[in-house]
Amino acid sequence: MNLETLLFVTAGGLVLGALYALMATGLAVVWTTLGIFNFAHGAFIAAGAYIAWQISSADASGLGYLAGALGSVVGMFVVGVICYALLVKPFERQPNLVLLSVITTLAGATILESGIDIVWGARSKQLSRIAEGDVSLFGVTISANEAALLVFVIVILIVLGVFLRRAPAGRAMRAVAQNRESAQLMGLDVPKLYAIAFGLSASLAALAGIFLGSIRFMSPTMGTDPLMKALIVVIFGGVARFTSPIFAAFIVGLIEAFATFYAGLYWAPAVLFAIMIAVLIVKPEGLFGKYERTVQ
Repeated sequence: MNLETLLFVTAGGLVLGALYALMATGLAVVWTTLGIFNFAHGAFIAAGAYIAWQISSADASGLGYLAGALGSVVGMFVVGVICYALLVKPFERQPNLVLLSVITTLAGATILESGIDIVWGARSKQLSRIAEGDVSLFGVTISANEAALLVFVIVILIVLGVFLRRAPAGRAMRAVAQNRESAQLMGLDVPKLYAIAFGLSASLAALAGIFLGSIRFMSPTMGTDPLMKALIVVIFGGVARFTSPIFAAFIVGLIEAFATFYAGLYWAPAVLFAIMIAVLIVKPEGLFGKYERTVQ
C-alpha cells in the first residue's frame, strides 16, 4: 500500500467513523440516561431521512435542504418523545424493563418502517448532497459532500458535548444517569428528562439519516445496518463517558475501511466482530468503558 492509497483509505474510514459516531451517540444518550437499548433507533434514522426528503426535495415540497434538515430534526424530536411515552414510560417501574423495552422498541421499529413504506413507498430515494465537487487535502481527493459531512458531524458532537456539560437540561440528564433516586430527591422531573433524552436521541438519528441519505439510496429499512453498527460501537467502546462511543466509532470506521481494502467487503464484518470479541474478552466493559453508567 502506497502513501496515497493509505491516505485515501484513512479518509474513507474517518467518514465512516463520523457517521457511526453520530448514530452511536444518539443510542448512547438513551442507554446512559434510561439504562435501555432503543432498537427503534435504526427506524428513527430512516424516518429522519424521509422527513427531510419530503420537505427538501423538488419532487415533494421543494423547500430546500436547510428547511428539510431543520424540519426533520424537530419532527423526529417529537417522534422520539411520543415513542418514549408509548413504548417505555408505561413499563418504567417493571423489574424486567430492559427485556420489555427490547420488545416494545423492536415493535416500534417495525411499525415505523411499515409506516414509511405506506407513506413514501418502497422505491429508492436520495437526498441532495451537502456540497458538490471534490476537495483535495494532504494529497487525497475526496468528495466535498464527505468532507462537509465530516466537519458537520464534529461540530454537532461538540455542541452536544457542551449541552450535556453546561446546559441545565444536560446537567440534569447526567444527574439522572448517575442516580435516579437522588435526582428525584433533588426535585428533578425524571420522566420529563427521560422524554428529552429520547427526543434528543431521535434528533441525532435524524441527522445521521440525512447525512446517510446524501451518500446512499434511501429505503424504509435503511436504518437496519446503521443500528447494528451503532450497537457495535457502543458495546466496543463502552458508554462510561460521552467521548467513549465517539472514539470507538472512529476506530471502528478505520478498522472497517482497512478490512474492506485488505480482506474485501464480504469479510470486513467478520474482521470487525473478531476484533470486538477480542477486546471484550480483555475489557468486558468496553475499550473506553468503566464500571459506572454516566454521561460525564
